[in-house]
Amino acid sequence: MIKQLPISIPGARKGDVRSQFAALCYRVRRGKVQVLLITSRGSKRWIVPKGWPMNGQTPAKAALQEAWEEAGVTGRSVGGCLGVYSYDKTLPDKQVIPVVVLLYPVEVKALAKKFPEAGQRRRKWVSRKKAMKMVSEPELGRLIRDFDPRAGVTPDKNGAA
Repeated sequence: MIKQLPISIPGARKGDVRSQFAALCYRVRRGKVQVLLITSRGSKRWIVPKGWPMNGQTPAKAALQEAWEEAGVTGRSVGGCLGVYSYDKTLPDKQVIPVVVLLYPVEVKALAKKFPEAGQRRRKWVSRKKAMKMVSEPELGRLIRDFDPRAGVTPDKNGAA
């Protein structure tokens, strides 16, 4: 297993393809996998928590931090990247940039009532099948559909698989 190292973030032009890291927050209840979706702040679409790279953090740790800030998730990253999806992000100046998102599984231990973006988003537990239909990005929908944490992911002591 190759250990993911923290990244360093050099400057990038806004027109470049950008990268984000996302958390596929999940739990298993009565043998069924449930996925936590949140609403975006602007359009209120159903999405997964995601954000820009964080200097000195691994992608999985950045995804876990976004899960806390955007959804109040306390949990752990339990594996490597599940896959990649893309979308067009509209910036505050109305410029649209292409974004490639790397998706990491996050096993949810608890949800906080108070978290940084609590008043700005809704959150909802749904089945993988329902989540696939709720998200706008087809690639993300397929990643959610195909995700099954019961397949035997074993994290190491640092939380990475």
